Amino acid sequence: MSISASYPPAFRRMINDGDPKDIEPVLDKDKDIHIPVIDLERLNKEILREACKEWGIFRLENHGVPLELTSQLQEISESLLSLPFEEKRELFAAVNSPLSYFWGTPALNRSGDALKRGGTQASNVNMLEGFNVPLSKLPASTCCDDGAQHSKLESFRVLIEEYGKHITRIAVSLFEAIAQTLNLDLSGDRRSELLSESTGIIRVYRYPRSSSVDAAGEALGMEVHTDSSVISILKEDETGGLEIMKGEEWFRVKPVANTLIINLGDMMQAISDDEYKSVKHRVKKKDMTRERHSVGYFVFPERDCVIKSSNYKPFTYSEFEAQVQVDVQALGTKVGLPRFHPKSPLFL
Repeated sequence: MSISASYPPAFRRMINDGDPKDIEPVLDKDKDIHIPVIDLERLNKEILREACKEWGIFRLENHGVPLELTSQLQEISESLLSLPFEEKRELFAAVNSPLSYFWGTPALNRSGDALKRGGTQASNVNMLEGFNVPLSKLPASTCCDDGAQHSKLESFRVLIEEYGKHITRIAVSLFEAIAQTLNLDLSGDRRSELLSESTGIIRVYRYPRSSSVDAAGEALGMEVHTDSSVISILKEDETGGLEIMKGEEWFRVKPVANTLIINLGDMMQAISDDEYKSVKHRVKKKDMTRERHSVGYFVFPERDCVIKSSNYKPFTYSEFEAQVQVDVQALGTKVGLPRFHPKSPLFL
């Protein structure tokens, strides 16, 4: 099977299926940046506060996720993603599983299906594909039917479930620490309302090697966006490609082995009254001769949890999510928090 046969048809014209040496190098214009480092075993609240306020992103070390687990998860994820495109699509449509397969866009609905885009971005294709995994539905999953690929999918489910337990623990610990830096009251059920473990989802991504670049001469990847989450946690391979905006400039965040990238999402920005920022980021792969693999975890408030802020009209996460989907389908892009900010020209 050729390499391109595993990619969605829309990707194939942008894939060089020959010698990686034939792929033209990309002119690297972006600067490297060293983001703050947080040690989960010796968590310093002042360093955490500064990272959340000035950056909205930091690197986490001593996180306690076993290296063997992440290695096994990457290996089986790569194996599943390397299946022929039609086989992947049929596999995830056929099995009795909450897992779903997506490609070409990071904008998904609650079921994990790609949203149809409107506006000028309707035809834009992000060079990524992946699996969407709602963690709360995994224990009830039964995807171990007969067949080698179904068995492989079941092994993937088991590893994802174990990884999810570790990553959820980390998200809860970090949120509680961040809440302390904001003097938030988490008494009663408020913690689980603002950060609901049942909402956690994992997305496993693959970015193809490509001979195509965008208008700026950069390798295509994931579009510029902020996450809608409270907290997002990224485990990436050594290929790199994550970039963040600080000030008005783009900077490249180089991968560091056995660490996680934590970034704050829109819900954390709203909860903090804009004291902490939802970081704007993208993926632009520099080494086009290699694929990029990553695993992202996203966790949200309860759907009916009311977010109250001095800078935004009160809204529930369900209302925020619905508005994002409306904007993506109408405009082709997410608007996000400005829809709820009375002083914004985009206010509803």
